[in-house]
Amino acid sequence: MKRKFIIMAVISLMLVSCGGAGGASTTIDVTMTDFQFQPSQFTVPAGQEITFNSSNNGAVVHNFVIMKLGTSAGDFFDEEDIPNVYWEVELQPGGSTDTTFTAPTEPGEYDVICRTEGHIVSGMTAKLTVVPAE
Repeated sequence: MKRKFIIMAVISLMLVSCGGAGGASTTIDVTMTDFQFQPSQFTVPAGQEITFNSSNNGAVVHNFVIMKLGTSAGDFFDEEDIPNVYWEVELQPGGSTDTTFTAPTEPGEYDVICRTEGHIVSGMTAKLTVVPAE
């Protein structure tokens, strides 16, 4: 009986230790000010959960919009650009957020913009580089 208990305990420990990473996450810290993201370049592993921590230190509403791979909003974001949005979050002046999303699964360079009128042409853009997951 004692031997059976030891075998079961060893098997249980082996199963627990064989579990995957199951919690792998990357954190992005972003400060939005009037007409810029700080930092303006981000690199994340494909398909990984991303924790997005951001604050809006500007005087107006700002958005962090990740466009789908190979798409761009041009100089102005309008209705026809909505289907090209991969993920976005909006922050009021003085606001902050801690939220999560899953990174795109396709490696490449993704445009990040603020869709508030006039902000793209004013330079409120960034790049998200998605690299193959290890």
